[in-house]
Amino acid sequence: MASSHSSTASIAAQGVSEPREPTNAMPQLDALISHLLAAKRSLSSISHVWRANEIVTAARSALEESVVVSSRTSFLRRGLNNQLRLLSNVRSEVEEISSRGREEFSEALQTLDAADARLRTTLDLLRETIVHASFRPKDEQVKSLHDFVDERGVAELHASLKSSIDRTNTARADLETSNREFDDELDSIRQALRHYRSAAKMASSRISASSSSSSASEPDLITLFTVPGMLQSLEIHAQEMADLLSSLVRHFDLCVTAVKHTEGGGAAAVSITGDMPAEVGASGEGLANIGEEINANLNAPLDPMTDQEYEEMINVLVKDAPEAEDVVVEIQDRIADMESIFEHVTIQRDALLSVSDATLEVHRHLSALASTRLPRYISQAHNFTQVWSEENDRFSTGLTELSDLHSLYDGFLNAYDSLILEVARRGQVRHRVEKVLRDTRHKLTQLYEDDVAARETFRVEQGDFLPSDIWPGIGRAPMHVEFQRLSGGHLEGALPETEDQDQPSKVETAPEAAFAAENEAEHGETIPNLPKEVVEHAYARLKARTREFV
Repeated sequence: MASSHSSTASIAAQGVSEPREPTNAMPQLDALISHLLAAKRSLSSISHVWRANEIVTAARSALEESVVVSSRTSFLRRGLNNQLRLLSNVRSEVEEISSRGREEFSEALQTLDAADARLRTTLDLLRETIVHASFRPKDEQVKSLHDFVDERGVAELHASLKSSIDRTNTARADLETSNREFDDELDSIRQALRHYRSAAKMASSRISASSSSSSASEPDLITLFTVPGMLQSLEIHAQEMADLLSSLVRHFDLCVTAVKHTEGGGAAAVSITGDMPAEVGASGEGLANIGEEINANLNAPLDPMTDQEYEEMINVLVKDAPEAEDVVVEIQDRIADMESIFEHVTIQRDALLSVSDATLEVHRHLSALASTRLPRYISQAHNFTQVWSEENDRFSTGLTELSDLHSLYDGFLNAYDSLILEVARRGQVRHRVEKVLRDTRHKLTQLYEDDVAARETFRVEQGDFLPSDIWPGIGRAPMHVEFQRLSGGHLEGALPETEDQDQPSKVETAPEAAFAAENEAEHGETIPNLPKEVVEHAYARLKARTREFV
């Protein structure tokens, strides 16, 4: 809209002019008042310009906040990624310690159970194996091999192993409880991460819906590429609206001037401009000069004007009047565009804030975990490792002791069966000795009798011819050979059972007594008389154990 102001110099040269009556070619006062009223109504667009100023200020603030939030979120997200990887590695290490401990503990228990089962089987065999009555005194109650075993060592070993197992189970239970709490913490963090991803995905959707930029398509990558462009667009709109409002102000001023310079228009101009909108006096960036300009023009005195200037002014007013409405519509369209752009800016800012809040939530979870509970979870894993290391050594020692006891008691069983075979062997040797003695006795008796007979024959035949003092032994009977049984004493290195058995005992010296019944108790050694089936069973057991060993 063109301005119709003339130079003040020409007006001053012609002096002050009186208000003019409109000619036939000029519009009537009513038409000018109508234009003035329309111009006054158009000035209400200043509220849109003021709103535009607010939008630009708010958009700039939103941009600054978005930049800060985006930078902080990006920094936290990079740090959180590192912390989450570290946390995952720590959990994996703790789980590996727990799994390895469980496997080693289970293997150790299986080994101990197998060794203990072998020992108990051997002890059961000792209970089932009855000592043959021929080995024990006649008035003694029946005893098994287990009666000769002191099982206190086994009980003490079991108690020690049970204590180690209980301590390991307690440490393992504490570790499993700690791991469950650790997993609960991780679940809480995963929930916070799901919240973060949901917020990022929603933010991405909102930004994608509010912007044609493809940079916001990734749910975890919120960019600010479109916001500066939006802010620039808002600033352009605001500047254009300010320019359009300035043209409306100039048109209003022109209408006021035209009415004042028209016959009877002064009072009408004062009446119309007396209740100007409050927004006209509002102050703001880019608006203060407009308000001051309007107020100055309303209160300014009437300047002198020539007829030509008045005519030119009216022509300009009539020409600009139809365009004023289009300017108002353009201002309204521009403020609508600004509202839409500002809504998009706000959406992007709110999306960034939601992502930031979700990121801070994850950060709070990780910070609380790392500062208080994570050291306890790691310490619990170290404690289990230490306990298991100590108790595993005790298990190894206990396993060795169980194996030694099993070997001892199994050796006892073998020794008893070997004792039966040894008794059988000694019986056989005794039998052979007795046979040799019987044969020798018979031969010695025969030799003795033959010698006695021969000597008697010699005495009868030659005794009368030989003097008795020629050889003192000529009339002697033959010598007797006597068998004397002596106690064998103890083998080298063996401890004596009683003092009496250390002394060799002499048995009857008469030939008849020397060969008494075999079942008569002898002073030197008593060999139990074991039934044949007892010896055969002992031999079979020894043979079976030998096959198992091989």
